[in-house]
Amino acid sequence: MTFALVHSDTHSKARAGLLETAHGAIETPIFMPVGTVGSVKAVHQHELDQLIGAQIILGNTYHLYLRPGLEVLEKAGGLHRFIGWDKPILTDSGGYQVYSLSHRRKITEEGVAFQSHIDGSTHFFTPEKAIDIQRTIGGDVIMAFDECPPYPSDYAYAKTSMELTHRWLERCCAHFDRQGGMYGYEQTLFPIVQGSTYTDLRKQSAEFIAQMDRPGNAIGGLSVGEPAPEMYATTGLVCDILPWEKPRYLMGVGTPANILECIALGVDMFDCVLPTRNARHGLLYTAEGVMNMKNAKWKEDLSPIDAQSPVPTSRHHTKAYLRHLFHSKELLAMQLATLHNLGFFLWLVRESRKQILEGNFAAWKAQLAPKLDRRI
Repeated sequence: MTFALVHSDTHSKARAGLLETAHGAIETPIFMPVGTVGSVKAVHQHELDQLIGAQIILGNTYHLYLRPGLEVLEKAGGLHRFIGWDKPILTDSGGYQVYSLSHRRKITEEGVAFQSHIDGSTHFFTPEKAIDIQRTIGGDVIMAFDECPPYPSDYAYAKTSMELTHRWLERCCAHFDRQGGMYGYEQTLFPIVQGSTYTDLRKQSAEFIAQMDRPGNAIGGLSVGEPAPEMYATTGLVCDILPWEKPRYLMGVGTPANILECIALGVDMFDCVLPTRNARHGLLYTAEGVMNMKNAKWKEDLSPIDAQSPVPTSRHHTKAYLRHLFHSKELLAMQLATLHNLGFFLWLVRESRKQILEGNFAAWKAQLAPKLDRRI
C-alpha cells in the first residue's frame, strides 16, 4: 500500500490524497460503506460500484468469523471472491465487538473470551488470532486488535485499557510481520489510537502509535456517546500528532456534519453504519438537511426524492412514492433509501476532495455545514 498527499487546504487541515492498494486506488477523503457480513444491507455490489461509486467497503471480522466461517472464506479465496467485489476491502479487528458485547465477554492480558450472539458458543480472540482471521478474510487494510473503552470511562480504566491496547498492538505487529498475504497480494496493518477523551492519554497513545511506523493509522473509541465537541477536540489533537504523510482513519464516524468537520481536522477515511441503518428506518440525508420519509407531509409530494442527488433513482422517484413504499413495508423502500444515503455520503467526500483541490474547501464547508443536521 502507498499513500500520496495530492493537495492540502490552506485554511484548514483538510487534505486530498491517493491511497493505492492491491485491489485498486482510493481517492481520499473517502467514506467506506459497511458490509458487516459481506453485504452492504439492501444494496447489490454492482450498485455499490456503478450507481454510487464506492471505492472501498468494510467487512466485520467478528461476524465473518462466525458466519460463514474461515473455512468457507479460505476455500473461496477470500472475501473479495466470495462476494464478487474486486475493489479494496478494509476489515476491523473484532475489537469493537469487545466493546459492544460487554455482557458476553471477559478481557484478559492474553485476549478476549466471548459468547457468540448466534448460538452462545464460546470463542477466544488473541491479537495473533485476530490478525490470522483478517488474513483469511483477505482485507487489503486490516486493523490491530484493540479494546474500545465505553463512554464515559473513568481515568484509571481508560489508562489501563489503552496500555493493554498498546501491548496487544506490539503482538499484532510482530505476528503480522512474520506472515505473508494468503492470496498473493499485500495486506496492510493499521494500529488504533485509544485513550477515551482524556487529552494526556490520547497524546500518549498517538505518540506510541506514530512510533510503530506502520503505513497508516486509525483513531478508535470515538462516536460512542461523547458530545461532538469532545470528539472534534480529540480528533484534532490526535491528527496533529499522527504522521502527516500517512492516511488517518477515524473509525465509526458519523453524521455528514461529523465527517465534514473531521475532514477539516485532517482525517482521510471514514466508515459508519448510520447511512444504511437510518435509511432502513426512512431517514434520508441531503445537502439541505434530513428528511423522515414516513412523515405525512410527503404523502402527496410528487417532487423528486432529491433533485440534486448523484443517485439516479433519487432523481427519478418521488417523495410520495418512497413514503408509500415505507408504509406498505415494501423491500424497495429500504433499497431506494439506502442507495440515496450512501450516494449522498460518497458525494460529500468526493465534493470535499474537489473543493480541497480547488482551494475552496473552507468557504464551501462554512456554507454547507449549518444545513446538514436540520430537519426538513
